[in-house]
Amino acid sequence: MTEYLEELEEKRNQLNVEAENHRKKRDRLNQETKQHADQRDVLNAKVKKLLQEANKFKDKRDTLNGKVREEKSHRDTLTHAYNDLKSELDKLKRNRISSSDEQSLYRAKKELQGMEFMQMTTPLDAGKERGLIEKMSRIKKQIEEKEKEMEGNEDFRELLSQVRDAKREMDDSHHQVNEYADLAQKEHDQMIDCFSQSDKIRKEADSCQERFVASKVKADEEHNQHIDLIHLVHDYDKILFALRQNRRAKDRKSKAPGSSVAPAAQTGKMEAERIYERFKKGDKISTEDLMLLQKHGFL
Repeated sequence: MTEYLEELEEKRNQLNVEAENHRKKRDRLNQETKQHADQRDVLNAKVKKLLQEANKFKDKRDTLNGKVREEKSHRDTLTHAYNDLKSELDKLKRNRISSSDEQSLYRAKKELQGMEFMQMTTPLDAGKERGLIEKMSRIKKQIEEKEKEMEGNEDFRELLSQVRDAKREMDDSHHQVNEYADLAQKEHDQMIDCFSQSDKIRKEADSCQERFVASKVKADEEHNQHIDLIHLVHDYDKILFALRQNRRAKDRKSKAPGSSVAPAAQTGKMEAERIYERFKKGDKISTEDLMLLQKHGFL
């Protein structure tokens, strides 16, 4: 009996050591799982914030694009009005000056534009540049005199003023369209940048989630093995307690005067022996098996 007790105690202690090892692995894995979860939550919070910022940029962009559409419509109206006034002015010019004078004025303006371009883009020595400037001055004076002559008519002067005003309004509107479009593009670029950053961080968060799941699965496996072994250790503790109790009872009985042990039924004893052999191998046994072992003196 003493040999069996020592064997069972050794087996019980081995199982307890294994259970403790699984507990330590489980705790370490649970700590890793928590770290992965914390990192994932931080990254997901960053993604959420970036998406909120992206949506703000998107709302601003959409608002500005709406202003672009409205201003384009207004500009088109102004352009149409300008073209009508310009056509009317051109018609009046044709009625007031001869075709040759009109062509002469047109050629003078083109020639002046060419000279201005040359002055800005072509290196000239001092003499040539001075001659070019003098010629440009003469042509400008001719153009001014011809246009002043044309503006001498009150109807022409009034219509020309309207054309200039319409041109200024059209240009201002066009400038406003470009300004709204530039601002909308900036909001769009910032929106895209936020979405790009959020996608990158979301991938990192997904990786953390994968590590979290893998670590949790391993921790659960270690926990289940720990619990199974602890239950088995408790079973051993119950059996060891029963064996010690039974041994003390037999010792007391053997010391009592005229003590004798009644023989157990042969069939029950053989069954108890088989159960006891299974138990020694580490197999699980039922409550009924424990009672049978106790009945026939194995516990």
